[in-house]
Amino acid sequence: MGLTNNDIFKKLRVAHKLRDTDIVEICKLVDFRISKSELNAFFRNENHPKYMECGDQVLRNFLNGLVIHLRGPLPKK
Repeated sequence: MGLTNNDIFKKLRVAHKLRDTDIVEICKLVDFRISKSELNAFFRNENHPKYMECGDQVLRNFLNGLVIHLRGPLPKK
C-alpha cells in the first residue's frame, strides 16, 4: 500500500520540526481552521480508536499554508 495523506502529513511535520501550534498557525495563513485535537487524531496510530483519516482538503490547505510559511506571501501585482 502507498503513502496515505496521514503519512505525508506526519513526514512533513517531522521534516519541518513543526509543533501542533505551528500547524494551526500555518493553516490560518490560508483561512483554514483546524484544532489541535483534530491534528492529534491524524497523527495517531491507525489502530487507535480516535484515529481519523486526513482528507485531501486538509492536506491541500496545510500544503498551501506551508508554502506561504516557508516562502512568504506572494507580492501584490
